Amino acid sequence: MKHIFKPGTGSGERAAPPLLLLHGTGGTETDLLPLAELISPASPVLGVRGNVLENGMPRFFRRLAAGVFDEEDLVLRTRELNDFLDEASEQYGFDRRALVAVGYSNGANIAASLLFHYPQALGGAILHHPMVPRRGVELPDMAGLQVFIGAGRYDAMSPARETEELERLLSGAGADVHVHWEPYGHQLTPTEVDAAAAWFRQNFS
Repeated sequence: MKHIFKPGTGSGERAAPPLLLLHGTGGTETDLLPLAELISPASPVLGVRGNVLENGMPRFFRRLAAGVFDEEDLVLRTRELNDFLDEASEQYGFDRRALVAVGYSNGANIAASLLFHYPQALGGAILHHPMVPRRGVELPDMAGLQVFIGAGRYDAMSPARETEELERLLSGAGADVHVHWEPYGHQLTPTEVDAAAAWFRQNFS
């Protein structure tokens, strides 16, 4: 997968957790680098570009319509990303189980899909404006997993009911979920990023 890796500045027990950056539709592997700098400037960073194109715009999996996922492709692409993360952790020498995903929109959805399909796929997750990736599947044990969800009360692409259902599903699997609400739509606001950074410091510093 096309990607970028930046080593962290710490070492040993003081090393900050590695961050996995997953862009929204039309983004690239570098889109969320400013977020990583705000959330944890000392962390190693792995930015990944989705392998699917929709009208020339990179995505992590196909969709049938707005808000309607191609579940077969979602499962395939989630496995593809999971395998890539195994390879990247060996290539770059970061702790795969400590990896904290930072995803926006489509990137948040593929991060949530990793959590839904693979035990201990991530050490934590910051999900900006996600949806429920799949329904009717048995989730892995997520006891102790820390998850931040950023959501907009008036988000037409990721409606509030999606956030509420995702919180219930993740919490039901044992995750510790914190939801931050913004009085806006699908845009990623500075106050939401600040809240994610504060949450990260509280849980991973």
